[in-house]
Amino acid sequence: MKRVVITGAGTINALGHNVPDTLAAMREGRCGIGPLEFRDVERLSIRIGGQVRGYDPEAEFNRQQISLYDRFTQFTLLAAREAIAQSGLSFSGDLAARSGVVLGTAGGGVQTWDENYRVVYEEGKNRVHPFVVPKLMNNAAASHVSMEYNLKGPAFTVATACASSNHAMGQAFMMIRSGMAPVMVTGGSESMLCFGGVKAWEGLRVMSKDACRPFSLGRNGMVQGEGAGIFVFEEYDHARARGAEILAEVAGFAMTSDAADIVMPSKQGAARAIAGAMRDAGVNRDQVGYINAHGTGTAANDKTECAAVADVFGHHADTLMMSSTKSMHGHLIGGTGAVELLACIMALRDGVIAPTIGFEEPDPECAFDVVPNLARDAQVDVVLSNAFAFGGLNAVLALRRV
Repeated sequence: MKRVVITGAGTINALGHNVPDTLAAMREGRCGIGPLEFRDVERLSIRIGGQVRGYDPEAEFNRQQISLYDRFTQFTLLAAREAIAQSGLSFSGDLAARSGVVLGTAGGGVQTWDENYRVVYEEGKNRVHPFVVPKLMNNAAASHVSMEYNLKGPAFTVATACASSNHAMGQAFMMIRSGMAPVMVTGGSESMLCFGGVKAWEGLRVMSKDACRPFSLGRNGMVQGEGAGIFVFEEYDHARARGAEILAEVAGFAMTSDAADIVMPSKQGAARAIAGAMRDAGVNRDQVGYINAHGTGTAANDKTECAAVADVFGHHADTLMMSSTKSMHGHLIGGTGAVELLACIMALRDGVIAPTIGFEEPDPECAFDVVPNLARDAQVDVVLSNAFAFGGLNAVLALRRV
C-alpha cells in the first residue's frame, strides 16, 4: 500500500480567512463566535454563531461566478486556492487525468434554498433564477473545484451530516493508498448560517444561546459555524520526487455505523471507529498524544465520546490530551472535520495543542485533559481526529508526524 501525505492546506472560517490566521487564533485561544448578522435574525431564539466576517464575495469572484456559486461553494474555492497554491501542483496530462476531488458537506447550497424559498413563498414570485439547481446541489463545490483545476479523476461529494468531511478525506486517503489516484483535493465546507438553516437546528433543542463550552460541566449546547477546510492529499513518493513540503502523513482511517438511533450517539460505535483508525495506522494507544475531539458541547455527545475514549485507551487516557476547537470556530456541521484537521497538523508540525476555550468547571463524566482555555506546547507523534454524526455515522482519521 502507498503512503499518503498532506502537501497543501487552505481554509476560511470564523477564526481567519486563511491557514496562518486560523492557526494564530487557535494558538491564542481566540473565539470566533459572536452575534449573527443576516436577514430576519431577530425572529430566531439562537442568535450566535461562528460566522465568517469581513468577507466580500465581489472581491473574490465576478458577477457570473457569483450567480453560480452558493456561499458554501465560494468558501470551498477560496480554501482550495490556498491549498493548491501551497502544494505547488499544476494539473495537466496524466496527473490531471488520474487526480480528483472528494468533498464533504451536509447541507450543500442551504443559502440558495433559503433565498429562493423566500422569493417563492414570501414574495409570491412564480420564477426563480435558472441556475438555482446547479447552485444548490451538494456536488456543486466538488464540480467547480474539478473544473477550476482540471481534475479529471474521481470527483464526488459525501454527505454524512457532521462526519461528512472526515468521510470525504478518508475516501481520498484510501484512493491514493490503493493506487487509484496520485493526488486528491479533499476536505469539506458548509454555510448554514441563514434564517432557514438556523431555524431548523433550533427545533432540535441542542443549541446554546451564549457559548460553546465542550466538556465543561456548565455547558448548554452546540453553536453553529461556517466555512471550509481543503487539503491536498498526495502519494508520498510522488511528493518526495518533486521536493514538496510535507505537512503530515495520513496514516489511518476507520468508519463505523452505530446502527442504533438517528440522533443519540453510541459509545460502542465511536470506540470501534477510534480503535479501527489506530489499527489501520499500525499504531498502539500509547503512541497517540492528542485527539481533536468531536466535542460539540452537548451533554450526550461529550459524555459518549469520553466514554468511548476511556474504553479504547484505558490508563493511557489519563495522560492523553483531547480538545475541541469547536469552542472557537463553532460546529461547521459537514465542514467541521476539515477545519479541525488544521489543529491536528499544528499539533504535529508546530508542537502546539489547540485549547478547549470557555471551560469553566470539570465534568466528572469527562475527566480528561481537555487542554482548558490555553494552548499548550507539547511534542506529539500521532494524533486522531474524531467525527461522529447524526444517523450514527462515525469517521476517525489518524495522522503521523513526518
